[in-house]
Amino acid sequence: MDTFWHDILSYLKQQFGSIDPSLLLHELAYSEKSPLIFSSGLFMFMFAIFIVIYTLLIKKSLARTLFVVAFSYYFYYKSSGFYFFLIAIVTCSDYIIGECLSMTRRRWLRKLLVAISLAVDLGLLGYFKYTNFFGQMWAELSGNAWHNLDIFLPVGISFFTFQSLSYIIDVYRRKITPVDNLLDYAFYVSFFPQLVAGPIVRASDFLPQMYRPVCVTRQMLGLGFWFVLIGLFKKAVISDYISINFVERVFENPIQFSGIENLLGAYGYGLQIYCDFSGYSDMAIGLAMLMGFRFNINFNNPYKAVSVTDFWRRWHISLSTWLRDYLYISLGGNRKGKVRQYINILITMLLGGLWHGASLNFIFWGGLHGIALVVHKMWMSITRGIGFISSRWWNILMTVVTFHFVIFAWMIFRNADITWDGLFHQGNWGNLGIMLSQIFTSLHPELILDVIGNYWQVFALIALGYALHFVPDKFSQACRRTFVKMPAIFYAIALVILIVIIIQVKTSEIQPFIYFQF
Repeated sequence: MDTFWHDILSYLKQQFGSIDPSLLLHELAYSEKSPLIFSSGLFMFMFAIFIVIYTLLIKKSLARTLFVVAFSYYFYYKSSGFYFFLIAIVTCSDYIIGECLSMTRRRWLRKLLVAISLAVDLGLLGYFKYTNFFGQMWAELSGNAWHNLDIFLPVGISFFTFQSLSYIIDVYRRKITPVDNLLDYAFYVSFFPQLVAGPIVRASDFLPQMYRPVCVTRQMLGLGFWFVLIGLFKKAVISDYISINFVERVFENPIQFSGIENLLGAYGYGLQIYCDFSGYSDMAIGLAMLMGFRFNINFNNPYKAVSVTDFWRRWHISLSTWLRDYLYISLGGNRKGKVRQYINILITMLLGGLWHGASLNFIFWGGLHGIALVVHKMWMSITRGIGFISSRWWNILMTVVTFHFVIFAWMIFRNADITWDGLFHQGNWGNLGIMLSQIFTSLHPELILDVIGNYWQVFALIALGYALHFVPDKFSQACRRTFVKMPAIFYAIALVILIVIIIQVKTSEIQPFIYFQF
């Protein structure tokens, strides 16, 4: 421990003993190789300064709003460079459209305004995210050549466009009234805790909080630190470590690993993506709470789900409810018969898969979940009233089945080398096909003890991650209540201890969050 603190002091002296303005400007400028993320030391340092200034401005509404918007735009600049102007385009466009919607009652004009909003928001999203994908697809179908355009994908563009769209649709449906001014709308769209990877915050939840006096209660302080610490532990300790030291190696070159290693790699990825994304969401919720804002929970122990339907009530809740309320219901929902309902589910999940990324693996992943949701609804209509379906042992069995279905779907999600040509002309599923072949033809379960022995640190963290995930809700809630009741100094001590742990387990540069690409 003495060595650790000596190294920290030496580093601080080296960095700040003689400040070179050019180096400082370089650190504050955008770098494609090191975007600003919650789990980085730079962000923690900047947020500490931010929260001090924010607290000083807490009773000065206009100054506080300007400061948060400026910091949020800078945060996005550090994530995507000068593409922060995209947020300004979406913000100004939808603010004006929202104002126009509030001033007209003509149905055709209101629909036209919503169509303009869709064209602007989805047009930006489509250009930056899907131009090359659809260009390649068109080239394969037509037999022509397509040369990919050099298009940079701005971080989190799917999140802030969907969030802004939800505002316009809610104004159109008269569920909310428009914001008072452009600055307030900029505050809502650009609010940095959830800007680049969610959760997707509804205006109906956020705007009322924005217009109330800021008040961070003792409980909110404790809960804020709890969520930040839990999220940081999930991301920087569990997700990053098992990814770098095992999971990525298996998925990048599955042919060099036995079937049991490929299977364990799939289980590892299931935990990695959960800890990575839920870790970000937890930190976003915690940071917002430290600023006096409450977000809805975005993950609710999804691997405890007893069905695929239940999984989507627990996984990425802000997206699944967005798709339900703004896409599925708009398509007709369940109002036009069973067949139409099933078609609407499939369309919603296919588009939900495409939302995650411009490649076939995401479409197949979404389609597979859509089929599973339809099958589950059919099953429930057939078995309604059968007693054993609701028994404890049946629920345990269905939890195991659902978990393994989700893990298999994650294997599709993770392997982005699937192509139309490979599927239909060469019968080649890429690394996914290799992984499945290894698992079903070269499993070698007798190697499991050797594999675990060689990667014991990785599997210790995987076991810990799954154990924490499956603990009873009452136990985790009791731990949270106990933490919140601790003195404030305890929160700082817990944060320092966690930072020490992160430094000890870190084997490379901090990894970006997986959902940054979406």
